[in-house]
Amino acid sequence: MSEISAQDWDALACPEGRAIDPFTTHRFLAALDASGSTGKGSGWQTRPLVLRDGAAVAALPLYVKSHSQGEYIFDHGWAQALERAGGSYYPKLQVAVPFTPATGRRFLGDPKWRETLLETAISIADQNGLSSLHFTFCTEEEAEALAGKHGLLHRITQQFHWENNGYADFDGFLAALSSRKRKMIRKERETARASGLTIRNLTGAQIEPQHWDAFWQFYQDTGARKWGTPYLTRSFFDELQRTMRDDVLLVLAFDGETPVAGALNFIGRETLFGRYWGCTQEHPCLHFELCYYQAIEWAIANGLARVEAGAQGEHKLARGYLPTPVHSLHYIADPSFRDAVARYLAEERRAVDEEIEVLTAYGPFRRVETED
Repeated sequence: MSEISAQDWDALACPEGRAIDPFTTHRFLAALDASGSTGKGSGWQTRPLVLRDGAAVAALPLYVKSHSQGEYIFDHGWAQALERAGGSYYPKLQVAVPFTPATGRRFLGDPKWRETLLETAISIADQNGLSSLHFTFCTEEEAEALAGKHGLLHRITQQFHWENNGYADFDGFLAALSSRKRKMIRKERETARASGLTIRNLTGAQIEPQHWDAFWQFYQDTGARKWGTPYLTRSFFDELQRTMRDDVLLVLAFDGETPVAGALNFIGRETLFGRYWGCTQEHPCLHFELCYYQAIEWAIANGLARVEAGAQGEHKLARGYLPTPVHSLHYIADPSFRDAVARYLAEERRAVDEEIEVLTAYGPFRRVETED
């Protein structure tokens, strides 16, 4: 990313000014590279694809992958199947934001160049004998526009998102819930506050270097328990402090003046994106308070339309986060393998559609006709 002008890249990634999401901005992708979180030894070789017609007119955040870690659209089973059949799944091409399960534009620039970008990326995969090309967490509009073109397969998975239905405050949100869920959330918030910790929301100049020292400890703890080796390096958080403080909401819990737990969020134009959480002290319900309820409260207060709380987690449903489809596109070079994956995706999509319908019906929101 350092070889590309930030001005040229951001003119494509966020032509509106304030980024819809900050993850495809030059400053975020460059922070991953500069910190060594991507690049040599990471399994993410940064190979941004830029189309120029005099000036830069379109781009893809493109990576060569030697594994499937840090993607959150899981294709490990595909890799194993191709390897068992005598093929090589890796390396592959990935159009994505590393370590970031957040929907956003993947085809940057004027949409009229999308097919040119797609054809170019496919030709790179084919000419280098790569197994596949993946566009993960693309927008629904991108997926629907390109599905089927050049054999692209459309995959739908799900996440849990909170939507702001014009709530004036957190109590307004609670009023929309069933009485049982409303009582549960109030009890969880009271339990978290009974810890005696002080919770502070920090953004911009309020964030200081020592806050990242603390958050690094939280991140290390959670990463070690969840996925073994954390993806991000310590210097990535220094890059956030240097270039992205205004894009960050850091929710910290303090024991006196010592941070003991925290949640890292990124601020988009209409969305708050929850990313990481961790702690050095265990307290009941503190995770729910810092990651979900503080995020909802902050989003309402700042007029944001939604909160995306990251990958997976059906426990989010009871806390107001409803199942939401997530889209990706996949090019598989081998025709026989492509057919097998297509059959799998058709079955998976039926299962996901049914699960979304069932989970939505079990959501926490009040049913006016039956509520007491």
